[in-house]
Amino acid sequence: MSKPFNLTAHFETKGLVQRVKAFETLDAVKMNQLQNLIHDALISTNNVQHCAIVRRKDCNVRASSVGFNLYPDQVQMLLDAFKNPPQTREEGVYFDDGQYKCVRADKNSIYGKCEKKGLILVKTLSMLVVATYTESMYPSVCVEAVEKLADYFKEKGK
Repeated sequence: MSKPFNLTAHFETKGLVQRVKAFETLDAVKMNQLQNLIHDALISTNNVQHCAIVRRKDCNVRASSVGFNLYPDQVQMLLDAFKNPPQTREEGVYFDDGQYKCVRADKNSIYGKCEKKGLILVKTLSMLVVATYTESMYPSVCVEAVEKLADYFKEKGK
């Protein structure tokens, strides 16, 4: 009588388990680096209330500030706003239970204002950087920080 085939043992002998674990570790390290990056580049300016870095292809949030939750359908709506900048300028952007009046909309950047808060969206090759600010913050500093972070990703081909 032969032994039943043990899939786990087979993969372990082929080194696949180690490769999967290494990939998961690498992914966690990248996410931690992105987390540090949003803190150092955005939150530390004291002019960004909340922010996130999202992978565009699957709307997956790669890093975000504490308490800032974006869902894939929200991200898709934000990405869709880039498809027709003139329409976005005219209609604005709906986000976080508010209609943001569009201050700027082009193929790479969208800036919106809703009452006393603002929304900054900047698209790169593979990422979307999302940031918000409040009335006590300087919108221009928030915009500059987000655009610089996006430029960094663009230089890296991301």
